[in-house]
Amino acid sequence: SFIQRVLQWTDLLDPTNLVLSIEKIEKSRQLLLTNEDASRGDLEDKRIQEAWKRSLSTVHPDNSRLIPGPFRPAALLPFTAPTLFLSMLPVKSLKSMILPQASFYTYSTVFNIVNGNASYDRRAHESLLLGAGVIVSSTFLGLFPRLLQVKLSMNSVLSRNVIPVIILAQLSGMNVIASRSLEPMRGIEVMDKEGNVIGYSRKAGTKAVKDTATSRVVLFGTSAFIPEVFAYFFKRTQFFLQNPWSLWTLKFSCTILVMGLMVPVSFSIFPQIRRARILEWVAISYSRGSS
Repeated sequence: SFIQRVLQWTDLLDPTNLVLSIEKIEKSRQLLLTNEDASRGDLEDKRIQEAWKRSLSTVHPDNSRLIPGPFRPAALLPFTAPTLFLSMLPVKSLKSMILPQASFYTYSTVFNIVNGNASYDRRAHESLLLGAGVIVSSTFLGLFPRLLQVKLSMNSVLSRNVIPVIILAQLSGMNVIASRSLEPMRGIEVMDKEGNVIGYSRKAGTKAVKDTATSRVVLFGTSAFIPEVFAYFFKRTQFFLQNPWSLWTLKFSCTILVMGLMVPVSFSIFPQIRRARILEWVAISYSRGSS
């Protein structure tokens, strides 16, 4: 259920998972491979619970490769929240916005590629070229409305607060679609009820990417919108008039809080494994990146 997925992701997003040593991860994987109870999801053995937690939070579910620390699910909040906050600051000059926008979309693109479905064949240079193109295009599109704001001196609430949030949310979804565009083109593995791979499905790949894009729109759109609303009303308080510096502290704290709550929620909107009608009912592995 949705609530169960939220609780599971809350455990997997534990910041300590970012600093787990390779030795501990390998011990956990060996325990899962050698223990018969592990395959049945034994909830009584705390060692097995901890082993599953370590494995799911550090190892890619498709190729069983170790996910680099900066791109594990638990790293999404600390790496994107500061750049998201800086991207939503009022524009003083276009140069001041280039680094936050480029940092945000660079990390998002690499995160999406690393955690995307890995069950289809792809070469390293394909991912590199695709990622570079997505980063450049996403950064340009993110800066374009800011450029208009500076050149045309637009200072209304709509142009300064609302439009940037909408564009950031939409670009976050487009970033997923572009960076994982090979999945709908080549298809991802589909399995029968016993977990045996029976082929590749483009429809499954399209569904996986679409669900991931939706979750990113919800995550970053909400994380950018709510702080702007709080800031809008806070600027009308007596406390702000006496302490103007407190606005940025409030917005940054609000961004961290809202995004901290939204990451497990957005990852839980869609299950990682779905069933679809493709000649017969089969289980489709979406991989962690579709959460």
